Amino acid sequence: MLSRLIAEQALAAALKTGGDFAEIFYEDTRSSSLTLNAGAIETALTGRSAGAGVRVYKGLSSVYVFTNDVSLSGLVRAAQKAADAIGSADRTVDVRLTGAIPRNIHAIAQLPMDVPGARRARVVKAADAAARAVSAEVSQVTARLYDWETDVVIANSEGLLAPDRRVYTRLALTAVASAGGESQTGSCNPGAMMGFELFDGRVDPEEVGRRAAKQAVTMLHAEPCPAGVMCAVIDKGFGGVIFHEACGHSLEATAVAFGNSEFAGKLGQQIASPIVTAIDDGTMENEWGSINIDDEGTPATRLVLIENGVLKNYMVDRLNGRRMAMAVTGSARRQDYTCAPTSRMRNTFIAPGNDDEGEIISSMGDGLYAKAMGGGSVNPITGEFNFAVSEGYLVKGGRIDRPVRGATLIGKGADILKKIDRVGKTLELGQGMCSSVSGSIPVNVGQPMIRVTDITVGGR
Repeated sequence: MLSRLIAEQALAAALKTGGDFAEIFYEDTRSSSLTLNAGAIETALTGRSAGAGVRVYKGLSSVYVFTNDVSLSGLVRAAQKAADAIGSADRTVDVRLTGAIPRNIHAIAQLPMDVPGARRARVVKAADAAARAVSAEVSQVTARLYDWETDVVIANSEGLLAPDRRVYTRLALTAVASAGGESQTGSCNPGAMMGFELFDGRVDPEEVGRRAAKQAVTMLHAEPCPAGVMCAVIDKGFGGVIFHEACGHSLEATAVAFGNSEFAGKLGQQIASPIVTAIDDGTMENEWGSINIDDEGTPATRLVLIENGVLKNYMVDRLNGRRMAMAVTGSARRQDYTCAPTSRMRNTFIAPGNDDEGEIISSMGDGLYAKAMGGGSVNPITGEFNFAVSEGYLVKGGRIDRPVRGATLIGKGADILKKIDRVGKTLELGQGMCSSVSGSIPVNVGQPMIRVTDITVGGR
């Protein structure tokens, strides 16, 4: 671990040439994965990586240097490189650190690395067997169990010295159903900021297998989705990926600070339907996107982004906070020590509303019910997006009629927010990995069932 003495000396070296702020992010990560394919264990891997990054500010300029040499000499060399890039002064700086132990709001009962291989194998085998039992049309199943434990220490020239431990466990299953020369895929990928106790009640591996396989089989027998502008109901859980991508990224200071967001300069303005409240919450106990402290050492927060349709907050990291003259919000995150942090989402969701799910569908007339969402693409500057519907159904006269495949939802984030006319009562979250300029990080997306009055549906 990073000692106080080493951190103080490295920070002093980082500030020697005139920087006004310096930070060290130390990390030690142990990881493992177990993959089952075609009914047999294919790989069982473990790994470890350690290193540190040194960041220096001078006004709005920032330099980041990282190294896997975490000795005193190694960190001081990295700090000197950052200092040389930021300025040319020659001064002596005295840094004194005060230890701060963040409150651990994510209890871990059983570290995954301590679990015997045979028990880990039973998880993926149970998921595989349940998926194959759904139908003889299930032709392929891949199940992957992976986890990692990370110890970090964050130190900065304002005196902060904060350690933290992060533990994640996830089961990812993909099922392929085939018939008549065609194939369709279903997936289910639950995870949490938990140890192996994830499988003691929160996640049932057999249900994970069944859900993925049923989706694949259903889509195998679905007809092509018709194209057009129609009413759409987007189901709870991973349906929240649309808000995450089309709106959430545009509320990160990473984009807002440079004016590269459709929501820049709109604090206090009505940007969504009055029934829409959206939250980014890092304090939710043991959730996939939760934190104790962010990667700059700021404690986790619950941040209301949109309240009754009004834009209330952006997600702000330290450097972009300087640019925007705004306080940090505990939103600075990074993949690992090789990346400088920036503002990122945590558990981001549309809050529960007051509408009954049955009524949401029964009162919609004709349209599309998007039960499960897949991947897509977004332009964060304009908010324009397109997302694949991985499991969809046509609705006729307020009744779910038949499954359809090949549907995409096409629109613009700001427009869709204003067209939400129903929000259900039950919130669910879905787990994903979000990629941005500071790498790939665990995030939750989520929402209750919502209804959009009209949206362009791509199909055939």
